[in-house]
Amino acid sequence: MIFHFSATHGQSFNYGEVLQKSLYFYECQRSGVLPNNNRVAWRGNSGLTDGIDNGVDLTGGWYDGGDHVKFGFPMANTATKLAWSAIESENAYKSTGQWKILLENLKWVNDYFLKCHIKNSDGSTAKFFGQVGSGKVDHLWWGPAELMTMKRPSYFVDSAHPGSDLTAETSAALSAASIVFKKVDPVYSARLLNEAIALYAFAETYKAKYTASIPDAKYFYESISGYQDELVWGAIWLYKATGDDLYLQKAINAYQQLPNQAGKAVKAYAGADSWDNKAYACYVLMATITNDPVYRNDAEGHLDYWTQGHLDDRVTYSPGGQAFIANWGSLRYVANTSFLALVYGRYLEDKDSSRSKIYTTFALNQINYTLGNNPQQRSFVVGFGKNPPINPHHRNAHGSSPGNLNLPQNNKNIIYGALVGGPGKPNDEYVDSRFNYMENEVTCDYNAGFTGAIAELVNMFGGSSLDYFPLRKKHTK
Repeated sequence: MIFHFSATHGQSFNYGEVLQKSLYFYECQRSGVLPNNNRVAWRGNSGLTDGIDNGVDLTGGWYDGGDHVKFGFPMANTATKLAWSAIESENAYKSTGQWKILLENLKWVNDYFLKCHIKNSDGSTAKFFGQVGSGKVDHLWWGPAELMTMKRPSYFVDSAHPGSDLTAETSAALSAASIVFKKVDPVYSARLLNEAIALYAFAETYKAKYTASIPDAKYFYESISGYQDELVWGAIWLYKATGDDLYLQKAINAYQQLPNQAGKAVKAYAGADSWDNKAYACYVLMATITNDPVYRNDAEGHLDYWTQGHLDDRVTYSPGGQAFIANWGSLRYVANTSFLALVYGRYLEDKDSSRSKIYTTFALNQINYTLGNNPQQRSFVVGFGKNPPINPHHRNAHGSSPGNLNLPQNNKNIIYGALVGGPGKPNDEYVDSRFNYMENEVTCDYNAGFTGAIAELVNMFGGSSLDYFPLRKKHTK
């Protein structure tokens, strides 16, 4: 059964507050020397020797989730989505007073990517650092980032050990950010774009999956879909940033090699947008850029699969209305697809109003499910709404003495705005336990499409941020 909510029902949540808190979550994930305007009372400087093993400064960026590894591949996709949201929903961020905060978050992560990009004298890519910290080693230790003592090796790709998915995705992040910063800081924007161009050329020239070159990442963020989707994705964003038809043609050529649905003569549709697979987002962007029926059919086939069904296939729905496609971080896929549905639904308003309404209603249903319209009548966003999670699987939020996963019983720190993984089965059941990492971890990529979807709903329904958030106090270890 799918619940259909009206626009009036959609206004039962303050989307402006959710947007405010979702951005705050990224500040909780910061690594390096924190800025003077740090708003997270329980965070301090950390990861201050990152990159020292390779003689470079790799401080900064975001910790991935509840751990302290900086995984560049999902980080870059998160940054691309946030910048995309800034482009689509600038008014939403400005009306809620979050525009400056969004820009600060985008600059924080893109400054890190600039540090990771080591160039030759001619400006071409010599190497790109795609990870700091060993996932295997890091995950054996529980404690705040400020107290880390383990070695944090840094890993890179180069021409002898390439990573097209990693570098093309980072190129997309830099390109998208260059669009956002073009008016507010044209010098910075130009630098981002120049480095995006170099990284994409590297990705095209030296083709391989990044996990072959950074094997530690294979156990955590294996690029299962390969690098073809990133080659399309990166070219699309370079076209949007430059207006150069050369990149549109590159996107068109690379798009043709995206896989079909198994056993069918159409592009794959029965999946979800993620840090790994950007094909579905490529469908949406190519359709909105070109209005070509080929891309529109692909985008609509995918979104129909999630809504009314496509070619006798349809995503599974829980009894309470959650669209469910995978057990690990199920709400992350809901949020990503909702963002695509809202962006594409807006594009369709004057072209196919019926389908536009289906996609928009789907997204509204799913986001409202996440915020509390579900059988448990609970929010899945930390620090928001009714009965939100209090024990997400997150070392810094737990605030324990190193090594003690059990104490304190409840997390000491509230990681406001973090979207937890959500139900592990299509049964609407969920356990708020620190040990339940499949359902209760929070990561940067979980919030990426979620933030974008919320911003779209602010555009539709309005919303306001809280006046006194967050309360400030001095950091203590």
